Amino acid sequence: MANPHLEYHLQLLNHLRTILVALGEAEQVPEESHALFLERFDELLTLLPQDPLESQYLGQDLICQVIQRYPQVAHLVPRDLLWFFGGDCLHFMPDDELDLYQQLEERRYEAERNEEPFDWNQEKQLLSMQHTNASH
Repeated sequence: MANPHLEYHLQLLNHLRTILVALGEAEQVPEESHALFLERFDELLTLLPQDPLESQYLGQDLICQVIQRYPQVAHLVPRDLLWFFGGDCLHFMPDDELDLYQQLEERRYEAERNEEPFDWNQEKQLLSMQHTNASH
């Protein structure tokens, strides 16, 4: 069974997939290449729970392709997925956002090390508020 952190990102990927499917149904993209892309996306959804580390490169590639191939929905790609897959995906994040996610990741590791519960979304909101207050 996948851990809660991985489950959360799988949910985000599934949500992104529904957006991509809707794009195809609205005939806003070339059908043949879109169908092949969705097949690769489904491959990621299958492989990620089985082997998260091996799936990283495929995930990086696909998330970057979503942004490049489908600019009309690039703003809908969850920022958490950019951070989760890392690598080239990080080029689409500004420095202040990278700092926030780095702090969030450190908090997550600390909670895991201490065997404490960790709510990614709650912690992200707290950090975002701290960053917002610090910049004003």
